[in-house]
Amino acid sequence: MLPASVAVAGPASPRTGRLAWLDALRGLAAMVVVFEHALEPLWPEARPLIKAVFDPGWYGVLVFFLVSGYIVPGSLERRGSVRAFWISRFFRLWPLFTVCVAGMLLLAALGWDSLHIWWDTRPAAMILAHASMLQNLLYVPNVANVLWTLSYEMAFYLLLTAMFTLGVHRRGTATALGFAAAAVLGAGLLPVTLLSAGGAARMLTVVVAVTAVVAAGLAAMLYGGRRVRQAGAVAVAGTVLLLLAVNQGYPGPWQGLFILATMFAGTTLHRVEAGLLGRRHLVWVALIPPAGLWAARDEPGMQVAIVAAWLTFAAGTALRHRAMPSWLTWLGLVSYSIYLLHPLLLESVEFFLPRPSDVPLAVRLALLVAVCAALLGLCALTWRWVERPAQRLGRRLIRRTGRS
Repeated sequence: MLPASVAVAGPASPRTGRLAWLDALRGLAAMVVVFEHALEPLWPEARPLIKAVFDPGWYGVLVFFLVSGYIVPGSLERRGSVRAFWISRFFRLWPLFTVCVAGMLLLAALGWDSLHIWWDTRPAAMILAHASMLQNLLYVPNVANVLWTLSYEMAFYLLLTAMFTLGVHRRGTATALGFAAAAVLGAGLLPVTLLSAGGAARMLTVVVAVTAVVAAGLAAMLYGGRRVRQAGAVAVAGTVLLLLAVNQGYPGPWQGLFILATMFAGTTLHRVEAGLLGRRHLVWVALIPPAGLWAARDEPGMQVAIVAAWLTFAAGTALRHRAMPSWLTWLGLVSYSIYLLHPLLLESVEFFLPRPSDVPLAVRLALLVAVCAALLGLCALTWRWVERPAQRLGRRLIRRTGRS
């Protein structure tokens, strides 16, 4: 999942009111991603046919990226505190991320899932890259297949923080257009995994160097004086842009750049709605989807996903003042758990069902229903015992730092 940074209205209930539509979108997107990943272990014969005309995985993550781009910058600008923003981000992301990684390691210990060979040959790089959540931009294999999106979330947060520190955070429209132009015009010329490829020692050097620069830059922005903060912002932004330009592996240069364009487009949409930008900016934002369609001209399934994601977000915006179904907003409330935990169940299904095509389709559909029921039950528990307590702790620390 791509976790939007929005507070919960009540201690245990989904949001109601003007932000409920965002939860509804996240809930829908999360379940579409589950469907995408359920195809391989439960309905592999249909997977290529479906993805040829509509890529559900890309649809789901693009909706998530639009939601994050729409809502996350406001949480930073509303507080006006980089420190409070990163406390919130840490307690929103890392606790459940740790649960997901631990769950995948447990499956590997049980023999239900095979860890990537690099866990034996490059353990330090794997651990450090995942701790930074930049593993996908460092060409480090993800412990769970869904974790790649969090690297782009992290890149967005880091760029957003740097722009806020430098006082250029209002230039989201130009930033979105810049990333879109790079995706269309330059992505085919960009090198892939230029920094990290070349052996274990080189990869570890790059991972350590990037982590050190990002950590030092964040510390500078959090605690330094004006010039130190600005230097930290330049270092962090430059590092992230370098990784995006020359070190992406999967999903590829143009897709990664288009993801950032999509997120900053979401930021512009929010600012237009809030009256912070004129409606003429909508004309510029309207150029982002066609840029993606042109870049994906050889991938019709992804083209349909791009159109569907933007239409879904537009429909959500149009219906934002309407009451949303409570079950859908609840799915949005636990969407981060849905996103991170569903691979654990599907990996288990794949272990026990190595040849799904030999099993009657009705049985596989019943198994899918059972997996979804188990997943939602598990997500209710992780929301109750992991996500909510972590977010409460984060809010307490933010209040404490605000008084200090």
